[in-house]
Amino acid sequence: MSQMMDTENTEEDRVSLKSNGKTPTNGGTKESLGVFKTLRRSIRWPAEKSPLTSGGKGSKVTTGNESGSLTPQSPSRSSPVTSPLENIGGLFNKKDKEDSDTTPQKGKGLACSKTDPNMNRFDSILTRGESIRRSMNFGTKKDKACRQQPLVPVSEGPAEEKTEEKAKEEGYTLPEIPHPPLSVMQINKLIESEELQDAHLNLLALRQEFQQERERSGDDSPVELAKKEKDLNLLYRELRKKIKTIVRDSNSLPSGNKELLEPVARIIQEEEKRAEQPGGLQDSWREAWREAVGEGVKVKIGSIEVEQKEKNPSWLAVHLGLLGKTILEDLESVKKDLRWSYPPSFKVFSTYVRSYHSGVGQHLKNLEPQVTEVKDLYALLNWIINGYKSEKIMGGVSLQPEMEEESSDLQLEEDFLNKLKDKYCCKLKEDTRCTLDRVIEQENKTLWKDRETPEKDEGDEGFLHSHFPMDIWTNLKGFIECSAVIDAQLKQKVISSCLQELKDFPKRFEAGFRLHCSALQPQPLWTEYQITYINSFTALQQHMEGYRDTCPAEVEDLKKETNGLIFRLLQGLEVQFKEDVELYLKRMITRKWLTDDEDFKKLSRRTELLSKHCALMRPPHNQDFASRLHYHVVQEYIGQLMKKNFSCKNQKHEGAASKIRKQWEELMVLFENMKSAHEWLYDVGDELRVIIEQKNKKDIKNHLKNLVEHYPDFCKKHLVAVLYFRGVIRGREHQLILQRFTELKKTQGRADEDKRVLFRDMQIPANTDCFSHLPFSCLSSLLPDN
Repeated sequence: MSQMMDTENTEEDRVSLKSNGKTPTNGGTKESLGVFKTLRRSIRWPAEKSPLTSGGKGSKVTTGNESGSLTPQSPSRSSPVTSPLENIGGLFNKKDKEDSDTTPQKGKGLACSKTDPNMNRFDSILTRGESIRRSMNFGTKKDKACRQQPLVPVSEGPAEEKTEEKAKEEGYTLPEIPHPPLSVMQINKLIESEELQDAHLNLLALRQEFQQERERSGDDSPVELAKKEKDLNLLYRELRKKIKTIVRDSNSLPSGNKELLEPVARIIQEEEKRAEQPGGLQDSWREAWREAVGEGVKVKIGSIEVEQKEKNPSWLAVHLGLLGKTILEDLESVKKDLRWSYPPSFKVFSTYVRSYHSGVGQHLKNLEPQVTEVKDLYALLNWIINGYKSEKIMGGVSLQPEMEEESSDLQLEEDFLNKLKDKYCCKLKEDTRCTLDRVIEQENKTLWKDRETPEKDEGDEGFLHSHFPMDIWTNLKGFIECSAVIDAQLKQKVISSCLQELKDFPKRFEAGFRLHCSALQPQPLWTEYQITYINSFTALQQHMEGYRDTCPAEVEDLKKETNGLIFRLLQGLEVQFKEDVELYLKRMITRKWLTDDEDFKKLSRRTELLSKHCALMRPPHNQDFASRLHYHVVQEYIGQLMKKNFSCKNQKHEGAASKIRKQWEELMVLFENMKSAHEWLYDVGDELRVIIEQKNKKDIKNHLKNLVEHYPDFCKKHLVAVLYFRGVIRGREHQLILQRFTELKKTQGRADEDKRVLFRDMQIPANTDCFSHLPFSCLSSLLPDN
């Protein structure tokens, strides 16, 4: 029931405010207001004769209906002239105040009839005197307070009560416009002293006069009318300037000008109603208010301290923290207090939120040139994308539920965020390059400079290794994971940037390594260093394989570079081994070899050292490396057999076959320990040995099948060289062996010739024996028995 009564009272207040254009007084009625208005008009002439309202001595004050009227000039506030009406008004004001403090009986004794003409005339004079006094700004402090606060401020309370009060305020009715208005100078002083309502009412009065004179003048525009229009424009601009200053400072000052915001809102509303009428400002007052709010926000943002990065490395993190705190506190203040100084139609909270979106975006743009370090660029990106929307700022619980209908996105210039991400990635590439350069310096400092032995890992395998692959991977992984917190696009950009910079690292590392360590060749330490970096770059490449799905092209480019370095390091080891054993292999299958084992022992020791080195190498390069060297040793060892250095006669072939078997077994054990993948090479020595050790020449042809099947590239010239070493140079058995070999090759075909290539590249000297290939029937006639 009480709610219904409140609603009815609200409607009644609204109707009463709109009925007469004035705020009703205590006990006053429409009839009484009409009587006083009639009486005031009845004594207008004496008031107009007053020197206080004239423009000067003997000047004439015309009414609004007279054409060509001049703007009435009011005296300055500092004028020493004292009006008798003012004294009368002051006397009765004082009397009224005293009467208000007395008992009802005493007041009743002083009452006069409203029908007394003398009293009516005197009351009119009193009213006019009070008006003059107010126009000269001689009112009391109480009067000024009433003028500055025409409405009772809304006290802080529950949201429902504030909403109801604001709904009432939307029904605000403009007070009576004074006539005639104050002078231009007086209105300007009212604006300067922030008596906004009085200034605006007088401006409206001046604007009405201008409109009336304009209507009377028609197309002709006298100079005085143009002057008045100019005065109006200047006064309005001053008023707007003052209003913008008040609005701008309303969220910066403690609470000094909060009470001025209500008249500011009313002025804006009234001017919007008169936007189409001449004499005012053409552009939007509401938009000017929004601009002032935005300027106030920029001032607030600009007041936040930015430390010098030389003095504080965490300057940006500190500044962004203060910025977020200021935003949250200011919006809390707007929600709690400031927005209740405006009618709901102003949408104050929403306006401040949008102003912060724009103001902070511009602030960050101005701040960006100072942000040059990776950590600061990351902090700025993270704050923009995550921090600004977080519960510490725009997502704060204290701003709910108002923020539910608002956007939380910063208003940034187009491509600003992308440019910031690109700048971050470029700086990240620079820092990554510096990090990789420090890796090379650290290797020189800890290993190369003092010729230190590389470390072995703590696992069971005991591979040689260096720490830098893990350091590089950990460092880049940190950047990548942090960027993923911001967004997936930045993560991909960071991976791409890091891999692009990492692509050039193998060549730069190799250059530094050779510069500082080339003098070590062919020392064992040089070999250990090479194996260490074969392992290290293998591990580095394996770490980066995890990003193939995200950046396949960059990962493939890095793989090519690391494989290139690993190949060159392996090739260096291979060349070194081949050079070391070249002399020993050349002395195999010779006349000295048959009686001296020294060269083979040296070959065996060097191969055994190679086996130990391969044990320090990580898969898969250890097996590939061992396989290539296994192939080289077999090819060179057997190749000596093809050179026809000497022929085993007088039963020497049995001793040669026994030595080949023993040495071959020793070499095969070494390469088997190295996990050589060329298992097909293990049989060639035994199959050739079997041919060499046959006591009867005729039995040789029965042992050719396995050799032909296992080694498709073994051809007739190779067989002739083996038979030469065995001592079967010519004769019937020689021809029968070759004939059998030809038959086996025909049945074999060419399908498997390219699978296992061993003999194809072996050099065989030209045959100088003109009888070696003659048919047996031709050679038999030359034998001694015939």
